[in-house]
Amino acid sequence: MTTNTALDVIVVPRTRDLGGGFDVRRALPSAERRMVGPFVFFDQFGPTVFSAGKGLDVRPHPHIGLATVTYLFDGEILHRDSLGTVQPIRPGEVNWMTAGCGIVHSERTAQEIRQHESSLSGLQCWVALPRAHEETEPGFMHASADELPVEEGEGISAKIVAGRFSGKQSPVPVLSDMFYVDVQLQPGARFAVPAEYDEQAIYVVQGRVDMGRDGVFDAGRLLVLKPGASVTLACSGASAARVMLLGGEPMEGPRYVTWNFVSSSRERIEQAKQDWRDQAFPKVPEETEFIPLPGDVAPPVDYP
Repeated sequence: MTTNTALDVIVVPRTRDLGGGFDVRRALPSAERRMVGPFVFFDQFGPTVFSAGKGLDVRPHPHIGLATVTYLFDGEILHRDSLGTVQPIRPGEVNWMTAGCGIVHSERTAQEIRQHESSLSGLQCWVALPRAHEETEPGFMHASADELPVEEGEGISAKIVAGRFSGKQSPVPVLSDMFYVDVQLQPGARFAVPAEYDEQAIYVVQGRVDMGRDGVFDAGRLLVLKPGASVTLACSGASAARVMLLGGEPMEGPRYVTWNFVSSSRERIEQAKQDWRDQAFPKVPEETEFIPLPGDVAPPVDYP
């Protein structure tokens, strides 16, 4: 890579089968990059087709110190949490759950959808909270597709899912300077990504994008830009392309990730682990399953 390129790191996500052919590609954290702005976790799941009677079953599990961001391209997920929230999410909408000092939630395919074959694909991210807000009260916000601002141009649609981008602000209640944008490009279309934040990245969801001297990239690549770099994306090929833009200002210090817990303090994570063992977290109404802490079986992994 030459010094005049905009790219800092290219991350090729590792793929995991969570069972039943449900594949997840994890771009963050990775050996190449732990965070981009406040984004400490980035998963793409699906596309998966469930046969009748089957579906997604993410059992109740806890979080601290982060906000989960769920965004779908296809299908539907039913979210339940310990605040009493029951909220289906569909393509183009966003679920933003602030864990703060502690929350528990489940994500499942609703029973009525299991009556027939169904498909599912989308993204889930974790956004680390600033130290001043790590212990905030938990909360949940759902934004419908028509609530999210959209920037449109010739062959381009850019939906601001969370944060601020190009002068437009999502209604999602973020707690740090960040952006998360869904960009769709028709063949031949071009889209400029300005250097608005110190840490920025592009995740290629589908199709192929041309970044000029930096190269042409297929789906399933996280392209982390150098600080201050601006790029222009071009849809390369005969089919449309889709990318997610993400990033923000750097966090004020490292974050540790163990299982579903994120914190600037290792001691806080140890406390959360013990609280989960003791079943001291709040319960999700109508949910009875309990997942043992994986660290009780195998050593946890920290990502500073």
